[in-house]
Amino acid sequence: MKTFMLIIALFFLACNNRYEKDPIIRSQSRYFSHISENDLPLHAPQKGEWLFDHKEKGQTFEAYKKANPIKPTAGRSVIYLLPVGNFTTLQEKALRLTRDYVEIFFQQKAVLLTTIPDNTVPRRQRGDNIQLLAPYVLDSLLKDKTPKDGIALMAISAKDLYPKEEWNYVFGLASYTKRVGVTSIYRLQNQTSDTAVFSLCLRRLINISSHELGHMMSIHHCTFAKCTMNGSNSLNETDGAPNRLCSECQQKLYWNFRYDNNRRLQQLNKFFQENNLQKDLYTLKPDLDPPE
Repeated sequence: MKTFMLIIALFFLACNNRYEKDPIIRSQSRYFSHISENDLPLHAPQKGEWLFDHKEKGQTFEAYKKANPIKPTAGRSVIYLLPVGNFTTLQEKALRLTRDYVEIFFQQKAVLLTTIPDNTVPRRQRGDNIQLLAPYVLDSLLKDKTPKDGIALMAISAKDLYPKEEWNYVFGLASYTKRVGVTSIYRLQNQTSDTAVFSLCLRRLINISSHELGHMMSIHHCTFAKCTMNGSNSLNETDGAPNRLCSECQQKLYWNFRYDNNRRLQQLNKFFQENNLQKDLYTLKPDLDPPE
């Protein structure tokens, strides 16, 4: 028991030491110390899961700073979302709510652009499923399309995506350097997109969208704790990831964007309540509870 308590004490000492290394993070040390206690550890990766197949080492806070991530400025701070293809009425509602969520998650203005067709994107047929080539969307469809005041541009496709011939599909793809990305709503719902599964579809879409946008902000896959930035090989693995950045990844985002941490928490809580995202409400609650 004494050994266990010593390990816990050393863990929190290490967490607190992280806050002493940077004055920006140190100014919020009480906040980050509190939420670090709510981080959930990752389990040992199982066969078929992302970290089983991809031996990633993760990205430290110091490594993130050295990556020279894009920073918002007075003239360039807007996140743009671009719907691509034909969407149902419920899917269009999910897109609007995703815009709202992205604005809260990153604490930057987000704009949902007018939908464009997908008929110029190379595709392949797999049974009854038409898939669009994701790298083409990044390299051609979105090339030079980011508005001057945009810090990132992400397409959301109605059709399924694939990254190359050897892969069955991909949930999303993003470029660290070009600040463009694409995700798809196709696999996040049943075929009818009925109201019974709308909340689940929305939960998945905001998770994948914030994940891909996180990459555009130079945040790598997280190997520190359960986090929105965890890699995923399947829908089950995506469903297991929280709509919450771990304390390590929150430090990166805060250091870059300099928002009010508590206001962000309250806005996330309100969004989850209004959209019946009970799992995310439960995950967020310990962060909202005042530190002892």
